[in-house]
Amino acid sequence: MSILPLTLSQAEVRRRGKRLLGPVDLTLGSGGITMIVGPNGSGKTTLLRVMHGVERLSAGHAIWAVLQYEAQHHQAFVFQSPIMLRRSVAANLRYPLALKGASRADQDAAVAHWAARIGLSDALDTPAPRLSGGERQKLALARALIAKPQVLFLDEPCASLDGAATLAIEALLTQARDDGVRIVMATHDMGQARRLADDALFVLGGAIAQAGPRNQFFDAPGHPALASFLNGDIVT
Repeated sequence: MSILPLTLSQAEVRRRGKRLLGPVDLTLGSGGITMIVGPNGSGKTTLLRVMHGVERLSAGHAIWAVLQYEAQHHQAFVFQSPIMLRRSVAANLRYPLALKGASRADQDAAVAHWAARIGLSDALDTPAPRLSGGERQKLALARALIAKPQVLFLDEPCASLDGAATLAIEALLTQARDDGVRIVMATHDMGQARRLADDALFVLGGAIAQAGPRNQFFDAPGHPALASFLNGDIVT
C-alpha cells in the first residue's frame, strides 16, 4: 500500500514566537523528483523536516495516506553532512536491513549489490568515517535506498561535493526515481535543480511562493522573486 499522498494543511512551525514556516498547503503525490529551491534561511530544511515527520508542527496538519507510524517505516532522509556509523562500509549498508529483520542471506546480497552500484565493493571492510566526502555521501544514499523506501527526502546532499561525485549522486537519484521512489530534495544548485526536477517548489520567507512542473517553473516563472532568484540575484 502506498503511503502517498502526503497532505500538508495550514502547516506552521514557530520557535520562540518566530514563524519559520507556513502556513503551507501542499499535496505530495506519487512519482517523480520534486526539487525545493530558495534563498538560505527561507525554510527549505524546515519544510523537509515537517514532511519527514521530525519537525513538530505548531499549527496545521501533515497527513499521510496511512497511519503516521506506518508511513515512518517507508521513508528515508539523507542529510547534507552524512551521518556515518563508526563501523565498516558493509555494516553501514547492513544496518537498515537488520532493523527490518531481513535474513542474513538477503542482507549479504543487498550489501554486495549496493556496494557495487556505488563503487565501494573493494572497501566493504573500510571504516566508513575514513571515506572521502563523496564516498560517504554515496554510502549514505545507498544506505537509505537499500531498504526500498517509498519516499526519500534529501537536504542539499551535494553541497560540498566535486563535479564527479555530484554526477554520481544524481545518477543514483535518477535511477531511484525510475525505480519508483518518490524523491523530494532541497538544493542551492540551480543547474542540478533543472537536471533532476520533474516539478519544483520555491520557498521564500517560510512560504511556498511558487510551485509547478519543471518547464513552467524554470522557463516561465510567475513570481517576480523566483524570476530574480533564477537570474542569480540576491532575494530576501
